[in-house]
Amino acid sequence: MRDLAEDIWRAGVAAVDPTRCVSKSVHVTGDEIGVSGQEFRIGPGGRCVVLGAGKAAASMAAGVLDALRPATDAGRFRVEGLVSVPSDCVRDLGPIEATAGRPAGRNEPTAAAVAATDRMLRLAATTTADDVVLLLISGGGSALLAKPAGGLSLEDKLDVTRRLAKAGASIGDLNTVRRELSAVKGGRFADAIATPQAAAVVISDIVGDPLDLIASGPGFRSIGDAAGALSVLRKYGVEPPSAVRGHLLQASKSPPAAKRRPALPHAVVASNAVAVRAAAAKAEELGFRVESLGSENEGEAAAEGRNIAERAVAIRRGVGLGDRPVCLLSGGEPTVRLAKTDLPQKGGRNQELAVAAAEFLRAHDPSRITLLAGGTDGEDGPTDAAGGFADAAMLAKMTECGLDPREFLAINNTYPLLERADALFRTGPTGTNVMDLRVVLIAP
Repeated sequence: MRDLAEDIWRAGVAAVDPTRCVSKSVHVTGDEIGVSGQEFRIGPGGRCVVLGAGKAAASMAAGVLDALRPATDAGRFRVEGLVSVPSDCVRDLGPIEATAGRPAGRNEPTAAAVAATDRMLRLAATTTADDVVLLLISGGGSALLAKPAGGLSLEDKLDVTRRLAKAGASIGDLNTVRRELSAVKGGRFADAIATPQAAAVVISDIVGDPLDLIASGPGFRSIGDAAGALSVLRKYGVEPPSAVRGHLLQASKSPPAAKRRPALPHAVVASNAVAVRAAAAKAEELGFRVESLGSENEGEAAAEGRNIAERAVAIRRGVGLGDRPVCLLSGGEPTVRLAKTDLPQKGGRNQELAVAAAEFLRAHDPSRITLLAGGTDGEDGPTDAAGGFADAAMLAKMTECGLDPREFLAINNTYPLLERADALFRTGPTGTNVMDLRVVLIAP
């Protein structure tokens, strides 16, 4: 059943393959590039400049190259560019450089990300009316496209975002604060693009696909919300460094700065909903009856784990001998509120969800139920796992080793439990990122 769950999960991830999704969404006719319902003409000697950031940015750039190959092979125009990606996503893209903006497994901005962002800003500023800019945006872009607002240091930003994350802040709340502390988020990157011919191509990693929040909206004009950022900090009880508080207080009292351009046209080419639909199709093909909880499941990871396990137990009551097995699907992105402890804390939201589900199943009989929770990017927290399994085999091993899931959940240290219970789900980087996908199989 684990193999079948993984087949269904991988079918969902394959459907949001960035290279294929982008190459289908960008087209070229002569010296014109089409994207997001817009047509852009490259003038004599002009370029297509590809800039971007995120876990999927390198694969997205490969999709652009595939789409433009007929024109570039014919010598009608040239392509150049730079994308900032995690170190384990760096690849040779010919005219588009993929640079490591952060180490693998560390989803926060680094000096390397700031340096890459500065290079992108300089390249954007060299564009002319004969050029076209394609801005590639995907999950993880907030850390990989980073430049603190004037007067703030990278350490200031890191201090605030780390404390918000530990407090269990949602991705929307995190990005509200990140945007106000940045020189490139909230559409400010778009201001640096000199050519009027520019569009954003997006792979969404946030529930509802909000363009102002995906990677904190570098190409999407947002109204300044410094007061909102201060409200988020109060909501989670985070006292920011004095430089951050001063910056936000000053910005909240200042009139909005004049904006040079509106939001870029955006094309969302892949999302969690696409992955869930593809997973459902695969499950049907394998003979399962599908029940889907959709793509907008948030909440707290442990609570979500218990809820989905409870739903699976309820479904099992109605599945009799000879019936079709059931596949319960759930997409979205829960959060983890980190406990205050000096003890080790290693894990991620999918591992937290799987262990919480296992805790519920332990009290309600795990037989005939297999749960797989995995991040579609292949990363779950600062670990080498995408997520974890919960099933009878995992619980038997856990009992054999004398492990109590409550002890590990209490301090958010779920990775060691799953590792000892042979229930980690490892995939390596997938090259895409559309939040999380949970697959629960219920056998007759």
